[in-house]
Amino acid sequence: MENKPKVALLGVGTMGSGMGMNLLKAGFPLTVYNRTRSRTLPLEAAGAMVADTPAAAARNAEIVLAMLADDTVSRTVWLGENGALAGMQTGAVAIECGTLSPGWVSELDVAARGRGLRMIEAPVTGSRAQAATGQLKFLAGGDVGVLEEVKPVLRSMSQEILHLGPVGSGAQLKLMNNYLCAVQVVSFAEILAWIERSGLNCDAALDFLKKGAPGSGILSAMAERMTRRSYEVNFLLPLMAKDVKYAQEAAAELGIGLSIANPVAAVFQKAKEHGHEAQDMSAVAEVVRQGVTR
Repeated sequence: MENKPKVALLGVGTMGSGMGMNLLKAGFPLTVYNRTRSRTLPLEAAGAMVADTPAAAARNAEIVLAMLADDTVSRTVWLGENGALAGMQTGAVAIECGTLSPGWVSELDVAARGRGLRMIEAPVTGSRAQAATGQLKFLAGGDVGVLEEVKPVLRSMSQEILHLGPVGSGAQLKLMNNYLCAVQVVSFAEILAWIERSGLNCDAALDFLKKGAPGSGILSAMAERMTRRSYEVNFLLPLMAKDVKYAQEAAAELGIGLSIANPVAAVFQKAKEHGHEAQDMSAVAEVVRQGVTR
């Protein structure tokens, strides 16, 4: 029987819960940590161990993955009091899968190497459904040899693993990806409100747009959620607002101005202010329909 490495997973929210289930299905011994312990209960019932701190989760793990919301949370979980790096064994591999700033990811890499650890960054594309079915795509940055070593773990959660270069490369591409998605989410919400007020046959108009030149995966997903007004979280709205901010900052560091980042971010901010903070990013459609984004 194959001796599989022990894995720790830090953060079992919308994405991490599905990732954890697939790690267990693949037979990896798994310990999980989450700030809200109740979210670990399904994984515990499926066979995972639950730790009280990131350090405790990481203590015996050969590979420690994190799926965390932003730079602040990531810094606390990895480097804070009882942080994961302090609990990891020399030579273990840290894998950060969250959508974070390239600057922080590079800083974390330096901190990990300073403790005799190795690091891969591997932000993901996909949402709740892809996490649950093991169909994520990992955008990896780091040493190729280390990536090859941890690929069996990543494969259990994904359909593709793309190596992009050194640590920080994955963060760059992930922010590019999410910025383009954010622009499409907001612009489609505006078009949908326009269609609804124009008297057009909504189904026919949307079918035309989805099949035509503007069509994309994100447009099709938004068409379904926004027309049904179903905002169950696949991608939490405030996280997309955060990603636009990180994208704007990362591009600016390279001398590139994202000219529509501010108005796009403003729409997400309006949605947060109008009570949609705990909903899917598609809920921006509601504030556009109400005309409060003008």
